[in-house]
Formats: sequence, C-alpha cells, structure tokens
Amino acid sequence: MTETNEWQLEKERLAYVRNELQARLAELEPQVEGLADQATEIRKRFWEEVTINTGSYTDFEEAFYTINQQARVLAERERGHKLLVQQWKNVNRLLPLPYFGRIDFKEKGLGFTEPIYIGVSSFTDKEGLNFLIYDWRTPIASLYYDYGSGTADYETPMGKIEGTVELKRQFQIQDGQLLGMFDASETIGDAMLQEVLSKGANSQMRSIVATIQKEQNAIIRDDRSRMLIVQGAAGSGKTSAALQRVAYLLYKHRQTIKADQMVLFSPNPMFASYISTVLPELGEENIQQTTFQEYLNYWLGSSLSPEDPLDQIEYVLTAGAEPDYTARMEGIRYKASAEFMKALKNYGEWLGHEGLNFIGIRFREREFITSAQMKAQFSTYDVHLPLPSRILLLQEWLLKQLSVLEQQERQADWVEEELNYLDTDDYADAYGKLHKEKAVFEVAEQYAARENAGKHPDLDEGSFDFLEREEELLRRKIVKQTFKPLRQRVRKFKFVNVQSAYEQLFVDSAAYQERTNGATVPPHWDEICTQTKDMLRQNKLFHEDATPYLYVKEIIEGVRINTDIRHVFVDEGQDYSAFQYEYLKKLFPRARMTVLGDFGQAIYMQATELAATDSPIISLYGDKETTLIRLVQSYRSTREIVEFTKAMLPGGDEIVAFDRRDQKPALIRVEAGENERDEFIRSDVEALQKEGFRSIAIITKTAAESHLAYECLREVGVEGLRLITKDTEQFEKGVMVIPVYLAKGVEFDAVLVYDASTVRYGEEYDRKLLYTVCTRAMHRLNLYTSKDWSPFLQALPENLYDVKNV
Repeated sequence: MTETNEWQLEKERLAYVRNELQARLAELEPQVEGLADQATEIRKRFWEEVTINTGSYTDFEEAFYTINQQARVLAERERGHKLLVQQWKNVNRLLPLPYFGRIDFKEKGLGFTEPIYIGVSSFTDKEGLNFLIYDWRTPIASLYYDYGSGTADYETPMGKIEGTVELKRQFQIQDGQLLGMFDASETIGDAMLQEVLSKGANSQMRSIVATIQKEQNAIIRDDRSRMLIVQGAAGSGKTSAALQRVAYLLYKHRQTIKADQMVLFSPNPMFASYISTVLPELGEENIQQTTFQEYLNYWLGSSLSPEDPLDQIEYVLTAGAEPDYTARMEGIRYKASAEFMKALKNYGEWLGHEGLNFIGIRFREREFITSAQMKAQFSTYDVHLPLPSRILLLQEWLLKQLSVLEQQERQADWVEEELNYLDTDDYADAYGKLHKEKAVFEVAEQYAARENAGKHPDLDEGSFDFLEREEELLRRKIVKQTFKPLRQRVRKFKFVNVQSAYEQLFVDSAAYQERTNGATVPPHWDEICTQTKDMLRQNKLFHEDATPYLYVKEIIEGVRINTDIRHVFVDEGQDYSAFQYEYLKKLFPRARMTVLGDFGQAIYMQATELAATDSPIISLYGDKETTLIRLVQSYRSTREIVEFTKAMLPGGDEIVAFDRRDQKPALIRVEAGENERDEFIRSDVEALQKEGFRSIAIITKTAAESHLAYECLREVGVEGLRLITKDTEQFEKGVMVIPVYLAKGVEFDAVLVYDASTVRYGEEYDRKLLYTVCTRAMHRLNLYTSKDWSPFLQALPENLYDVKNV
C-alpha cells in the first residue's frame, strides 16, 4: 500500500473516532445533568419522604429503614453521577488528541493482526465490544514502549502473551487534525521527540505519555520492587516518569489504592506547583505532596523552631570565613549518617535506665506534681518493659493524679472568685441541667414512696436543694475547664523533657561515648556540642538536628507510623541523608518507595550516593527487594548544552545527548566591570524575548547574590523581573532571578549564569553547583563574568563553547 493511501486511511479513521467521541459526548451530557438533578432533588426532599414516628418500636424501626433506603438511593445516584462525569471528562480529554501511537500485533496462535491505537484513556465503540483506543497503561500498550518490529510479549493477569509486532507508528495530532505520522523500528521516533522537545518551557511540567522511552517505561511499570532507585542524568525525565508511574499504579490497582494513599516528597513548595497539572492531564487526582521540612515542622510543633534546609545551604555557601564553619560542616555530615542513627539507638537504652528527665506539672504558681515525683514513680516500672510502654504507664498515673487533684481543687478559694465572673450562658446551661436532674430526682422519690423499697440517696434531705446543686455544678465546670490544658499536656507527653534528653548527647566526648555504647566521635566534637546546645537553649534546631531530634522523641514516646500510605516518592533523592531514609522507612512501614535523583546534582552536605554498591539506600530493603535503574539519555537540553555540561563532571562521559541542535553555550567576559555586565544581561534578555523565549532564568549561587542581582538588574531596566525566594509557591513563566538550589528540578528556555567567576565557583564543592545551574537550560545558555572564569570552565575543551570578550 502506498504512503498516500496510508495517510488517507489514517485520516479517515481519525475522523471516524472523533465522530464516535462526539456522539458519546452528546449521549453523556444529558445523562450527567439528569443524574445531578436527581441527586439534588433527592437531597432537597430527603426528609419530606420520611415520616418520623417513634410511638412504638415498630414505628421507630419503620422510620429507620425508610431513612436508610433513601440514603442508599441518594448514594447510588451520586455514585452513578461520579462515574458518568469521569467518562465525560475522559472523552473530552481524548477529543483534541484521540491517540498518539499505533502498533499492529499478531498474537501467537491467532490468524489475524490487530491494530492497537494508544491514547491517554480507553474508548470503545457503542456496543462496547471493540476498543477504538487503548489506555497507555493497559498491558498490551507496553508493546508500544518496549518493542520495535519483531517478536514481542507482554504480561497480563492471566499470564504472558506472545506474538509479533508488525508495525509501530506514531502520530502528530493537534485539535483533531492529523499533522504527521512516523513509522518507527525500535524506540519512540526522534521526529516526535524533536517536535515535543523543541517547544518552550512551560509554567507546569507536561505529560510525556506520547514519548515514553523503553527505560522510562521500566520505571513506570515496575510493580515488584519494594525500593525503586532511579539514578538519572539531568534532564533524563526522572520526575516525568515518576508521575506517569503514579498514574499507572492508580490505574492498575484502582480497586485497592487511592490517590490519598500516595505521597510525594518535593524539594520545595514551588516545585509542587510546577508538577501540579501532570496527573490531572492523565485523568487522575493529584497525590499528597509535601516537603520533608513541612513534615518536620508539623511533628516538632511550636516548642522548637527548626532551621530551613535552604537556610542551611545558604550558610554552607556563604559562611566559609566564619571561625565555627569547619565544626558545623563536620556536624552536618555526622548527624546525617547511619552511624549517628546507630548511636541514638544505643542512647535509647541508656535513657531507659537512668537518663530520662521530666517536667513538673504546675498550676496557678503551684507545682502539683514535681519532676522528682514523676521520676520516683517511673522507677517503679519494670525496666524490661520497652521505654514507650513505661512512659504510657506514667501517663496513666498522671491522669489519675490529676483527677484526684481536680476533685480537691473544687473547694479552693480561686474557684469562689471565678464564680463571680461567670456569664449568663453558664448559669443558663447549669439551670437546664439541674431541671433535668430534678426531674430524675422526683421520679426516684415517687418510685421509692410507691414501692417502699428503700430511699433515694437524696431523700433524706426531704427536698431538692437547687442552689446548693447549682454551685456544685458550676464549681465542677470551672475546675474541669481549668484542668483541661493540663490533661492535654499529659496526653501529648509534655511531661517528658525531650529537649533535655537530646541535649544530654552533647555534653562532651567522654559522656557521648559512655551513653551511646562507645560510638565513634567525629572531629571537632566539642565545638559541635557547643553549637548544638546554644541552638537548643534558644529553642531552635539546626536542620541537621531536626530528624535525629524526632528520632529521640520517638524512642521515648513510641514510633509514629502511617500504615495507610502505600507508595512514597522522593524527588531529588540525592539530597536526603541516610538518617532521613531510615526514618522514612520507619514512618511508612507498608509503603513501597521510589527514589529519584542525580548524584551529579548533590549540592547538599548530607547528600547520599544513590547508585554506589555500598550506598546505605541500597541496603535499606536489601538487594532482593531493590531495583536500580540508570537513565543516561538527557532530553531537556540541546546537544551543545549537554556536551558542555557533562564535561564538567568526572564520569560525565556516560551521559548521552539527544540530537537536538542549537547554539553553543556562550562565555561572555565583560572586562569593563560588573555594571556593564548587568547592561549586557539586560540586552541579552531582550534579544532572547524577541526570539520567542518566554521562560528565562538568571541563576545565582546563593539567595544573597539573587537579591543583589535583582536590584542591579532592575536598575539597568530589565522589565518584568521576578525574584524567586524560598517562600515563592507558584512557578510562572517570565524573567526571573533565582538561586541554584531553588532551580533544581525545573527547566527554562534560557539560562543566564549571573557570575561564573572563580570567586563564585572556585572550590571543588562548587563543581556540582555550576553543573546544576547549567543543566537547567533547554535551548540557550549564557555565562557571564567580569573576573577570571571558574576553573571548571577553564578546564573545558574550547570547542564546546563560544567566547565573547567585551
């Protein structure tokens, strides 16, 4: 068959499918509206249809069943409406781009070849017998991503299906019009990828279902690993593949897993905004998103203020000249290690025997229960019981003591004073309760008189003393309300001095080793101890102390676990410490974990190597339950940018550039000084905007440099400039100034490196920072300096960049 005939047949099929989709829409819309109206009407008339009569048990039972029946009808209508709305949304989503791929598959043993068209959702003909479109997540659709022409197979719940792929075709369809089609042999064809990647950066990440590569498909459909680690080069599609993985898992396990049983740990709030549209594009709800810092803040509460990780890295990048800098760096590294976690486990044993301190319960300038009394009571419990169990016993004892004290306190003078300040509502409430009590009293009195079967306890008084009972009731209410915060503190374990328990670790080297069963002491330990205690005494925590502090808190109070979460996704996983991974494993004991990262972008001091054989993350669940997938193909940037950036990294040769061409990165040295550099940046921004680039990032090393650059560039007239800070929550297109650690995970049409001098990027630690900065660029990369270039740029082959001295 000729190419012209093939084109015509595909156009005709596309028109037929669109007609079917439009017909289904026309059919669904009145049904959606009708069921919605029915549900509204039932809700409005719910009680009109029900007669409540409780004259007898039979009447009550009849009323109960009537209400129950109405509730079931309403629930059925609402459930039906929800399903119809989902179908309506799916059809609407398919209408502009019904499908993006086709495979012709001949199953072994069958005498015919079936054409399989693949889109973002399944769609059948009117009879529901034939699939016009297969959802990309169906088992058979995996053939499109994993195979070219030739023998192939796919897994189904009933077993493996084998056969032959006879054709693999990709389509470019826009607004229902066929613009192009390509027959491919192996991977998703370069023509389609070129078309997708040539587009500008968006304010939100896009779905990649039409261009999923074989190695990305392995990530998406992995359903066996307890721990899935993805070590991927910058721009290799790690995050995109992870989000498609979420959609796949929600589709495959839709009967057992819901969106709220998955959680994604993002690097910052702005990143959450950036990826917020991907799952809705695929017809799925967004899963829970948070940052690890938000989790820490929640559980630490208001008693301690933890340092933000972005403030920590700002310190790391800017405070090198300070006298306590070296000790702080050692502290960050050590407190992030598995060794420190092991030391804390041993420390828990010491705490359980002798090291725990308590906080006395004070009330109105009096100490009701002293810390010494608590310690004495605690010492009576069996030391062989787990520490949290003994704390629960102490909690129970304290609540009983408070009950006794509460009764005693009702006759105190301060209660008398409080009675004078009660408002009319309090008296009205007491009045109502007492009338009910009096009614009960009178019934009991009559019953006793009639039966002559003894007396009611209050009958000796001969009458119901209303005033005396009112005062008793109000006293009880006043004291109960006043004691309520004390009970809450006890229930929240506020009687345990966790801060003191953590601080006791940092007395000196000898005490640390004694209390942790001989743990290794890192260099500069005495200085680390001083720094840590100084922060604690200000009710603050270094970022590196936040997770260990919570760990000690849970050694004492018991582990908080979340058994509802079934999948945990960690983006920028190289930035998490071994300690934090152990903590996540404890926190979500039933969850499978997917970790995405690139050690080439490990810019935090506590970074974890994801792919090394001795990496603590690989040993977290053991080799048998862990899968490591490497992504070496970089799709984000042009070939020229990838060749430039990968040359900065030792071992960068393994990164493979996608063959999309544009200009080489430009090194622009402005010898006249920094003011003139700002003028050149302004001019270059205007030129890039005229070329059609709408997402332009001027990236700095630190937040302090971002503020300075922002003010300087505003002064020279850069229009529409936005300053991105750690508090920015929405990612938007435009011209922005942003520090490198906030730009991680995001891409831009053009990146302008504000200062690429040896002053900014001169130390070995800066190598990965500069690499991270440059890999944010999709199409253009300009680097500026008025001084000497960074040594990492000076070491690059000269054929990888263009030089401009002005």
